[in-house]
Amino acid sequence: MRHDAGGEALLTARPAPGYAGDVSPQLACQWWQAGDAVLVDVRTDAEREWVGFVPGAVPLAWKQWPGMAMNSSFDVGLQAAVPADKKVVFMCRSGVRSIAAAKRATELGLEAYNILEGFEGDPDQHAQRGRKGGWRFHGLPWRQG
Repeated sequence: MRHDAGGEALLTARPAPGYAGDVSPQLACQWWQAGDAVLVDVRTDAEREWVGFVPGAVPLAWKQWPGMAMNSSFDVGLQAAVPADKKVVFMCRSGVRSIAAAKRATELGLEAYNILEGFEGDPDQHAQRGRKGGWRFHGLPWRQG
């Protein structure tokens, strides 16, 4: 992610191969709240239930728990959730599954973006998430339970 001299995230997309680009959690939230994009959370139902979720995001797992098998309903669910005139921004835990989902959405003809840092951000020096970037870390809307 690009930052200005003060360390603040710049609200611009960074081009990426195979999909429209990577965006900061802040820009994704801005687009979503303005109605310019649909926010799709590709984490498993278990992750959303146990770790937290974004109210109003479309819950559409890329892979299913347990076993992490591909969600055979992903394409149909995505096409039903995202109107042709809107961008789609994908969120997962850390930004890996969301890249795969963005590439698939692009193949389906959508303008798709990956949310950098994901919901939980990168692990810190103690291998714990939630303290080093991510949707929650930046104070964007979410809840638990």
